[in-house]
Amino acid sequence: MKIILASKSGVRKKILMNYNISCDVIHSNVDEDQVKESLIEKGADPEIVSKNLAELKSIKVSNSNPDRLVLGADSVVALKNELINKPRTRDEALKILKKLNGKVHNLISSVCISKNGAMLWNHTDSSELKMKKLDEKLLIEYLNKIKTETLQAYGVYQIEASGLDLFEYVKGDTDSIMGLPIKQIMNYIKNYKDG
Repeated sequence: MKIILASKSGVRKKILMNYNISCDVIHSNVDEDQVKESLIEKGADPEIVSKNLAELKSIKVSNSNPDRLVLGADSVVALKNELINKPRTRDEALKILKKLNGKVHNLISSVCISKNGAMLWNHTDSSELKMKKLDEKLLIEYLNKIKTETLQAYGVYQIEASGLDLFEYVKGDTDSIMGLPIKQIMNYIKNYKDG
């Protein structure tokens, strides 16, 4: 079975490939910032924001690709109940790292599978991460190793790369932290095939 991945994330595509799930990639072109702002204005917590974005991406692509399973995904960083957006600039990235510095935060990953414009299944996973207390010089050194496009696409840390060095501890599934709770996705697809 070949699914459609409604995500620009190369990491998500790689996770699917690692688990022998073939996929076509079709970007949803959802304006994530606009959706986030709208949801936050209505009092949505980070988990609701993540779920809604995953569903919106999945359904939007599903509407124009009949009879195909479409996987939408979204990950957000939450410090207490505050949503931390992806940085647009290096200065924003440094501010975010300073904000997370020495603190516990959550990374929430949501996925949604749709077909013919209707949601069939969704799942949300939350992981807990504690960043080491690092001085500003080390944070700047870390950021200097990362391309600006990478920061804008994936946020301030890539757990699959050197980002792991920033953390005192990480509690959660690594694939989920990288953007896809793959075990749950595989379980759904396996049961879908049978059903």
